[in-house]
Amino acid sequence: MLYAVVDIETTGGHASANGITEVAINIHDGDQIVESFTTLINPKRPIPIHITALTGIDDEMLVDAPTFDDVALQIFQLLNDKVFVAHNVNFDYSFLRHHLAAAGYELNCRKLCTVRLSRRLIPGKPSYSLGKLCSALQIPIQNRHRAAGDADATSILFNLLLANDQEGIIAEMLKKTSKEQVLPPHLDKASVLRLPNQPGVYYFKDNKGKIVYVGKAKDLKKRVFSHFTGNKPNRQRQDFLRTIHSVDYVICGTELMALILEVNEIKRLWPENNRAMKRYEHKYDLYVFEDQNGYLRLAIDKHKKNNKALQSFNNLLEGYNFLNQLVEKHQLCAKLCYLQKTATKCVAHENGECFGACSGIETVAVYNKRLNTALADIRAQQPSFAIVDEGRDQDELSCLVVEQGRFYGMGYFKDKRYLAEGLASVKNDLSVYQSNSYILNLILNHAAQFPQKLYKL
Repeated sequence: MLYAVVDIETTGGHASANGITEVAINIHDGDQIVESFTTLINPKRPIPIHITALTGIDDEMLVDAPTFDDVALQIFQLLNDKVFVAHNVNFDYSFLRHHLAAAGYELNCRKLCTVRLSRRLIPGKPSYSLGKLCSALQIPIQNRHRAAGDADATSILFNLLLANDQEGIIAEMLKKTSKEQVLPPHLDKASVLRLPNQPGVYYFKDNKGKIVYVGKAKDLKKRVFSHFTGNKPNRQRQDFLRTIHSVDYVICGTELMALILEVNEIKRLWPENNRAMKRYEHKYDLYVFEDQNGYLRLAIDKHKKNNKALQSFNNLLEGYNFLNQLVEKHQLCAKLCYLQKTATKCVAHENGECFGACSGIETVAVYNKRLNTALADIRAQQPSFAIVDEGRDQDELSCLVVEQGRFYGMGYFKDKRYLAEGLASVKNDLSVYQSNSYILNLILNHAAQFPQKLYKL
């Protein structure tokens, strides 16, 4: 078996928007290096100052260097059919695979990461960065942060790892069924294998234990592994993989409960890598308030975090349509509901002329009685029910409660007879969560799809 021990230098941290400035490849037969290749590469773009400070490679050095296309065939022939070995292998592999593909060559190699191998075969080191690990193991590095120097040091480290592999760990990692090499370099495979094949919420953490991503899953183990398949070269993915050091989880009874918990945890923890769910916020709400003359007024306004809304809407048009229907049904004043702002006289609606609340002709008591009837109508349309489903084990049931059209909370119990005691009793044993229209729509859709799980309260 032949190995290609690789190191590259680049203009930045992700392949899709950066070039390669230097490549070094040592072909290793399992005992020693049998062939070496190294070259500078002109990336056809300026070298950032901080990269020059790190590597010593500047624009002047690369003026006469070949472009990647000039050496792509040679690099592909060296790497093809070899085991691709590197320190943090997914970084080097993603760059070379991306740029080889752009040159017309498809690279598909088995991979070995010397960071992951070192953690398995030389445990207990304070750091597994190449420089600090080589220092601890007394491996000399010449020309640190240059491709040839780092590739030579990685080759010496690989020799040491091969010699220490008395239990066939390398062979195990290279099996097609092993997912070792797709994992981030700092994430222990055992921690992923411990994940259950159950619904739940998982938390990726950095080296300080800070949560950097929250996700939900129908199957925790499969979902976590799926994060690391493929070799997307974009910056977001590469930065994300580098930050992951550990994974934690919470088991949920159902995928719906996992989704609800995920939404609440993202709002609570605000992880840096959760972007899509952060942006979700219901935009408009229906509010009721009393004006200075004592008239109750309805208004559609932008969502306000600390104000209690009667109803929430995805957009302004949806809100106005709802309010217009309410005005027609209960003969409310369009001007007092902010549906008419320009005319001096309140326009007529289908059920007759405005009774004059906007001009003070209709008394507060009479108008507010009609508006309170409208409020009661809104509440009557907002159901109270429970969804009872599978629990976290065979001896448990899950319960999710909606009260007057708002998600209240969820929890677990042992016997359905518990529901017969009524809503107040059930609520006492539930964990309370924040509600929004996104969560409520998930619940209502689930209830419509599985009416046999529904219990009216």
